Amino acid sequence: MGIKLTYCLATLLLFFSLDLNAQGDPINLEAKGNREVPTATRIAESPLIQDTATPTQVIDYPFLNLYFPTQIELSKIEAASVKIVDKLPQLYHSYLKLGVGSKFMPLGEFYFNNTRSRKYHYGVNLKHLSSFGNISDYAPAGFDRTRGEIFGSIIENRYQVNGNFHYGSQGLHYYGFKNDTIGKDSIRQRYNDVGFHFDFLRERKDTTNLNFKVGLTYNNFMSRKLGDADSLKNWRARENYFAIDGGAWYKMGKEIYSADLSISYNGYKYGEDLKTLTPIDSGLVRDNTVISLKPRITTFAYDNRLKASVGLDLTIDAADKTKAYIFPLIEARYSLFNDIFIPYVGIKGGLTQQSFRNFTSENEFILPNIEIRNEHKSIDLYGGFKGTISRRIGFNIGASFAHIKNLSFYLTDTLHARQNQFYLGYDTANVATVEGSMYFQLREKLRIDVIGKYNSYQLLNNSYAWNRPSTEFTVRGKYNLFDKLIAQVDVNLQGGRKALVYEDGVDTKLENGQYALSLGYLADANLGLEYLYNNRISAFFQMNNLAAQRYKRWNNYPVMGFQVMGGFTFKF
Repeated sequence: MGIKLTYCLATLLLFFSLDLNAQGDPINLEAKGNREVPTATRIAESPLIQDTATPTQVIDYPFLNLYFPTQIELSKIEAASVKIVDKLPQLYHSYLKLGVGSKFMPLGEFYFNNTRSRKYHYGVNLKHLSSFGNISDYAPAGFDRTRGEIFGSIIENRYQVNGNFHYGSQGLHYYGFKNDTIGKDSIRQRYNDVGFHFDFLRERKDTTNLNFKVGLTYNNFMSRKLGDADSLKNWRARENYFAIDGGAWYKMGKEIYSADLSISYNGYKYGEDLKTLTPIDSGLVRDNTVISLKPRITTFAYDNRLKASVGLDLTIDAADKTKAYIFPLIEARYSLFNDIFIPYVGIKGGLTQQSFRNFTSENEFILPNIEIRNEHKSIDLYGGFKGTISRRIGFNIGASFAHIKNLSFYLTDTLHARQNQFYLGYDTANVATVEGSMYFQLREKLRIDVIGKYNSYQLLNNSYAWNRPSTEFTVRGKYNLFDKLIAQVDVNLQGGRKALVYEDGVDTKLENGQYALSLGYLADANLGLEYLYNNRISAFFQMNNLAAQRYKRWNNYPVMGFQVMGGFTFKF
């Protein structure tokens, strides 16, 4: 124990001496002691290489087998009706319709056309309707309308040629005054209409080709002569219309580049220029030429859902004075939900070339010596949306606002004692229109159309657009029962019509210094029935003006009351 303590003290002294005298002379110590050496033993285990990195235990996470049941519901699709026949149904060249109505109203229609052909299409149409009936207390109101047409087409893969020739004759009486004893010849009128149209179309589906069309139109329209004397042969309305129109279009990628050009001339004459037949009947001569060029670019985008068109209408009006106009032509539409909903919007304008023929087709009781002006629509903003609610129901709702110069309307001629004819009035107007339509169709069995329209006129010098309706409503329906009985219904309603008069009276209202006569509500309902005896023979029965209302179609012009007509049709 003493030796061990001595050894420890010597060791400490050596440590401190080394620490304190590290830079001094070395010190040697000599000591004596006993050391016990432990007994050596052999390690029985073999040597191993021990890695310093400890391996991590690998844990296996298996995938979870999750099962979600899938439910699939299949909508029912009605099977298509396919009619399997050994041969195509027989077609007939001719169709004849003959009938007669109350108050001795004969009706005749004849149609002839070729049967199935890939290359040729031609035919003839003839129609006639007349009435020998009168309206109680009014002047004779008989009329007749006859029209014929010959047409034909040649259809090839790369081009098409079309043509037609027409003739029309319309006789009438100016019955718009109360006098049932007056002679018919003193108030009769007749319009003759003859003309033709040809056009050539070259269209190839290849996008590297230029397609084009060109057309030629001529029409002659005349009213009845005032008398048989040679000096009166020119005292009637004579109108010659001639037009050349065409267009070209080229498709490159998703764009279509197109341009339309039209040159139209309308020459209207009544009597002889600068001559007077009576103090209130003077000659009129008017040459009216309109040239219009419409370049346009149309593009498609978003898988053809978007269609946009941008262009201009460059028009020269060479009537009384030569004037040039530029109108915008911009339109865009976008298809949503696979054509279920298609909004559209556009801006346009244009010049409408008016003619005596156009006015008489709307109101046949106008004077043969009228002043004709072209309608100038400087701007027309429109928009709306259309689409299909289902495969059976479709709709269209739209609105527009237009600024129009030379808007025409009809005024009662007060220079003649009978006041049974109309002359044209013109004014500058802002016209706002809201319209909508909807159709329902159930296969070939049922079809219903509903159309509504409202017009709001703000005129510069007139209180109303005389003799024009502000509201229009139309319902059309057709029902096919077992391919044996076909029923058709037509209902037409018009309201808001006013006529300009020059004295106070019943149903008149003074507004802005003008007397406005209310023409009442126009309500016309017609019902037609046709019984198909077989594929070639049928019988029809028509009832017109079911409400038996003698509403005034124009001021001083009531219509006939309830009418019936029946007859037969033949195919051969």
